[in-house]
Amino acid sequence: MEQRNILSTGKARPFRLTQDTIARNLALGLDPRGRSDMALEAMVNGGAIRPGAPIEDDAASLTPAAVLVPLVDRPDGMTILLTKRTAHLAHHPGQISFPGGRLESDDHGDFTACALRETEEEVGLSPDLVKVLGRLDDYVTGTGFVVTPVVGVIKPPFSLAPDSFEVAEIFEVPLSFVLDQANHQLQHREVQGRQRPFWALTWGDKLIWGATAGILINLSDVLADRDE
Repeated sequence: MEQRNILSTGKARPFRLTQDTIARNLALGLDPRGRSDMALEAMVNGGAIRPGAPIEDDAASLTPAAVLVPLVDRPDGMTILLTKRTAHLAHHPGQISFPGGRLESDDHGDFTACALRETEEEVGLSPDLVKVLGRLDDYVTGTGFVVTPVVGVIKPPFSLAPDSFEVAEIFEVPLSFVLDQANHQLQHREVQGRQRPFWALTWGDKLIWGATAGILINLSDVLADRDE
């Protein structure tokens, strides 16, 4: 994956993908080697590792988790539903994220079940309203999670009931905005005393960064330049 231009903000462009096309592209684009924050850092620093290269972290020490990448099938084009976490949470307070969480014993190793369960708990969306299209590459975060992104489509109308303890806001970003590489920003932030790179997208007053942005970049890579 190549580095994108750093821009202050981005714009959505007209774009249309069908559910069947997205499902097919997800199946074709799945890379079992996964992606990670560490691979991005190595690439930026001139290393041989690219995002998608084999992950060297000890898999036994990583916490498995799953998120739902919810595509809302609006009449004027698909959008992606995202949440803003509340400011008092211990982990990633105030950040933009997908609904999701760590794999629990009741999920019986089923990452799709985990993503749908966590989504219902966080935003009140019934699993029956989600048509699962496939998965993106697993993403290993610098905080020790290996995240399985499950992509699903929601058709309006639907109602949401967010958990006010975890979710401060729910909003949607056009899929066309995410697919436009001009909106992909490579930024740096000091973490534990050194500058680390991360992907980011700016939508209005929302800065989407870190693993969430990395997963969106993966989605863009998988869906880009494919026949509709």
